[in-house]
Amino acid sequence: MGSTVLQLLLLLAAGAAWAADDRQVYTCNATQLLSPELVAEIRSYAPVVQNIIDYVLRGPERNRTYEELAKFVDRFGARISGSRNLENAIDYMVELLGRQELDRVYTERVAVPHWVRGNESAWIVRPRMQKLNMLGLGGSVGTSPSGITAPILVVRSFEELQSNASKARGKVVVFDEEFVSYGRTVEYRENGAAAAERVGAVAALVRSVTPFSIGSPHTGWMNYQRGEPRIPCASITVEDAQLLRRLQDRGIEVHVHLIMDAQNLPLTTSRNTIAELKGTTMPDEVVLVSGHLDSWDVGQGAMDDGGGAFISWRALALLRRLGLRPRRTLRALLWTGEEEGVWGGRAYYERHGAQPEARRLLNLVMESDLGTFRPLGLRLAATDTRARCMVAQVLRLFGSINATQLTLGPDGPDIQPWVDAGVPGASLDTANKEYFYFHHTDGDSMTVEDPTNLDLCTALWAASAFVFADLSERLPRP
Repeated sequence: MGSTVLQLLLLLAAGAAWAADDRQVYTCNATQLLSPELVAEIRSYAPVVQNIIDYVLRGPERNRTYEELAKFVDRFGARISGSRNLENAIDYMVELLGRQELDRVYTERVAVPHWVRGNESAWIVRPRMQKLNMLGLGGSVGTSPSGITAPILVVRSFEELQSNASKARGKVVVFDEEFVSYGRTVEYRENGAAAAERVGAVAALVRSVTPFSIGSPHTGWMNYQRGEPRIPCASITVEDAQLLRRLQDRGIEVHVHLIMDAQNLPLTTSRNTIAELKGTTMPDEVVLVSGHLDSWDVGQGAMDDGGGAFISWRALALLRRLGLRPRRTLRALLWTGEEEGVWGGRAYYERHGAQPEARRLLNLVMESDLGTFRPLGLRLAATDTRARCMVAQVLRLFGSINATQLTLGPDGPDIQPWVDAGVPGASLDTANKEYFYFHHTDGDSMTVEDPTNLDLCTALWAASAFVFADLSERLPRP
């Protein structure tokens, strides 16, 4: 795959974080934008929405999303693309979904990268010995078996690196960039190695992309420039990056020793996992709910994105148990290969989105990939003012769980191709201040998840998807 396309995919993968960077709360005057009949129809769903909420929060579905997710992540743990563990997890999901009495469960093959971490370590070896907590970045090449020992050059930005380019040759460049926002700061993780190599560095270490740290490195995918030499690259903790900078500022020469056994193996085959609840009168039209099933190779992938995947399939399962079947088909899609550059999302769009009719029939695409914390409402990517107002009116039905907020802006990474083609897109908006504390770390485990918050997210996800799929009027688009 060409570097330009890969860079686009990496931008899309980072796009799930835009919601935390660009928040525009939306309100509308429904009497000016929507017909009285449509407003009345939306309001008529209040008893159905409350029934779903009660069924999840106080009925037989209480805590079930948490319990199902815990069983899943405790059994399979990390699920990186290309691994046998991910494919075993997909087999498990196909079998589990088959027991939910849905109308259709199937998979679609997707080519995905296969990067293997291997053994790795980083040490300060001069002026004293100290282990550096590190995680190799996905896609990185490895070192030689004996590793790399070299002095360091610490910089805070790409501009500072360029200003000190003459000092970088033969060194390990350490990026001690400040966290501004994920969308802006992640460029150091993605492009730091390429920038360091161009000034002659032998390796790069990048401060973890997080606003808070307790000594935990954060991994993630990185990018090389096509046709340029490749140097190893790893993330280190905020604490260690700051330590190395302080030592340099005092005039102390620091040497590090880095060993990485990382390998980039040939592309392999994975699968998107899909389940459907067929619509009653407009079955060819679809509302899609989704989250990604793959994760990084550290932690359990409970927050990123087990929770999003599980509220998506659970939405269909609990609606079926309630006997609620909307006019349009509801489709749950559990993406694969998201972490390496939305491979599952791109493959799905390339397979199904080429024809205008296919895009027309997809009424709304929804994705949860920013954590399943306490829900605030939805985030919407749609340019039509009537579509925005319709979604805002639907969210007014969720006052009992305080999830009525509509924000505007870019949406989830796997659904972004559909949004770019004009299909309205929505994502779960939650009180996720702590999301990037655990993102891509060993700390992404069931300990992050809360049973009540998962129930609230499940109820919002299921009930809103039902209303959008059942309304007589589809969401308009330009």
